[in-house]
Amino acid sequence: MAAPSTVREYEARAQSTDTFGRVLCNARQHYFIVDGPVQNGCPGEELTPPEAFLSAVASCGVELLQVIAREQGIPVRRIGARMLAMVDRGQQQRSDVTLFNSVRMEFELSGADGAQAAALVEGFKRR
Repeated sequence: MAAPSTVREYEARAQSTDTFGRVLCNARQHYFIVDGPVQNGCPGEELTPPEAFLSAVASCGVELLQVIAREQGIPVRRIGARMLAMVDRGQQQRSDVTLFNSVRMEFELSGADGAQAAALVEGFKRR
C-alpha cells in the first residue's frame, strides 16, 4: 500500500463586486465577503483583510492544538485563540509594504492542566 502524500494543495479566490471595496471570496464551495476598511473609502461592514488573516491564524492554532492534544491523549474540552494586532502606518519598518507593528496570540484551554497546556502551545509553535 502506498504511503499517503505529504503534499497538500489549497486554492482560494477573490473577485471585485459592484460595491467599491467589497470583495467576494471563496474556497471550495464556501463563499464569504471581505470589505476594505472605511479609512480606504470602502464599506468596512464585513471582515477586513487583516481581520480575515488574523482569524485564519487563530483558527489554525485552535485546530492544531486539538490535533496535538488528541495525538498526546490530553483531555482538552475547549480551546480558544485570540489574536491582537496593530498597524501604525507612520512607524513602518519598510516603505514598500504595510506590516503589522505588533501581533500577539493568546490561547485559552480547559480540560488540560498548566503543564499540558504549555506543552500543547509549544507543539503548535514548532509546527
